[in-house]
Amino acid sequence: MSDVLHTVENGVSWITLNRPEAMNAVTWDQRERIIALLAEASADPDVRAVVVTATGRGFCAGADLRGAPAASGERVVGDVARMIRQGAQRFVAAVMDCEKPVIAAVNGTAAGIGAHLAFACDLVIAAESARFIEVFVRRGLVPDGGGAYLLPRLIGPQRAKELLFFGDAVTAAEARELGLVNRVVPAEELPKTAREWAERLAQGPTRALALTKQLVNASLDADRATAFAAEATAQELNMTTRDAQEGVASFVERREARYEGK
Repeated sequence: MSDVLHTVENGVSWITLNRPEAMNAVTWDQRERIIALLAEASADPDVRAVVVTATGRGFCAGADLRGAPAASGERVVGDVARMIRQGAQRFVAAVMDCEKPVIAAVNGTAAGIGAHLAFACDLVIAAESARFIEVFVRRGLVPDGGGAYLLPRLIGPQRAKELLFFGDAVTAAEARELGLVNRVVPAEELPKTAREWAERLAQGPTRALALTKQLVNASLDADRATAFAAEATAQELNMTTRDAQEGVASFVERREARYEGK
């Protein structure tokens, strides 16, 4: 059985971590496979939304570095930084840069890079039993995989420091109050809710959603003039798409829009 399960259904790419015996601690091979699947989702016009989830009790218990290229042998200065750039940072960036909306369906514990994988997604749905843990401080480590970048932008610097300094487990309900999670549902309803959200996105104006995602992500690092210029350019590009023309036509004709993702 593959460590990463993948199916495409109704325009949705389902990416499922499948190492339940290890609480889905992500290996180097899994990470590379997921990065590749996200790139494929961006390029495939038949894929219009993505769901990242997992089997078993854990969403992702962090990184399993056994077997990673830089995890064995003599280490030289620069190896660790290179491993992080090529591994955890590429992993998180692949989610943020995917041109399709990405939903995290968090079924259990999301720790370390597992938490950052969820936080990098555009929308997060969590089972009531899910927990989020910034485990790095417990091991005497600096957070990597974009944690110190993502958290302040999601919940502000002071709350981010609280999570990163103490490493306490955050329940799904607490995560929703903080703004890390969009929706909390009973565990048995998680797949159904994720499917409903993803298929709704898959029926939407795909290119407009991609441009909207880019605008929102870039706005966190841009001044107003840059953000406004990017917005105007995005709308200019979007108006060349069939879906934008269909959206305007459906409004004028007072009917439901039928988007094709083109």
